[in-house]
Amino acid sequence: MGARTGLLVYADGDMPELLRRVGAADLDRTVAMMRRLHPDREIERCGGSNLGDGVYPPEGTVCAASRPGVEVIGDQEVMLDAPSQLPEHLVAASTGRRLVLHAMHSVVDRLAFAVWEDGRLVRSLSLSPDSGIIENIGEPLPFELPYWAGDRPADIVPWPGEEEEPYALPFHPLDLGEDALRTLCGFIQEGLPRPDDVDADAIELYGFHVRDPHGPAPAEQEAELRRVVEDMDPPRFYSLGPDGSLIERDDP
Repeated sequence: MGARTGLLVYADGDMPELLRRVGAADLDRTVAMMRRLHPDREIERCGGSNLGDGVYPPEGTVCAASRPGVEVIGDQEVMLDAPSQLPEHLVAASTGRRLVLHAMHSVVDRLAFAVWEDGRLVRSLSLSPDSGIIENIGEPLPFELPYWAGDRPADIVPWPGEEEEPYALPFHPLDLGEDALRTLCGFIQEGLPRPDDVDADAIELYGFHVRDPHGPAPAEQEAELRRVVEDMDPPRFYSLGPDGSLIERDDP
């Protein structure tokens, strides 16, 4: 799947340290948090996950856990182009504590992260090679400085037959994204773990289906998806030729 995150974390103190020391998740506390953060949605329990896998749950599903001192929410809806536009009620829930948003998508090399302190936005960065720098608010955090100084250039291997072109950004967003995730939350998605990293796979998250009560029912959404798939052209299959060109094949 690659590195993908849609993550919010609220914490009363040092986020990585609190995540290292968390105990069992509290279901009643988590349900109350979900209702507080999604007051106008229908919420239904479903299969859960862990912090390693639950940072990018399927669309319409939220993986979450509330524990004393720290609350974690994995939800694709927080993957905003401009993190500063996070809904106000989600920001207001950070009063008196720290809030971190981390959104990363490896398919398009996209990264967005933001930090609020006591409800005040102190840093927001959003960028991708296709869109450039979408949002850049506040002073860069210490872990960002080597990237902006040019010490962590993107190492891109071109496709066979293609000339190497300069990367559209001075660094690779996913490299910065992993450093942001480790520094702010204490763990990573890809790369070599360190001995003091948070064991994200050991942190339990509950699963919830969340939907707009005025929107289409799940059965209607599934039927619409089937209709779209039926209208699609048959798949086409390609292999890579000796010169790097794509050659269409008759067999899968």
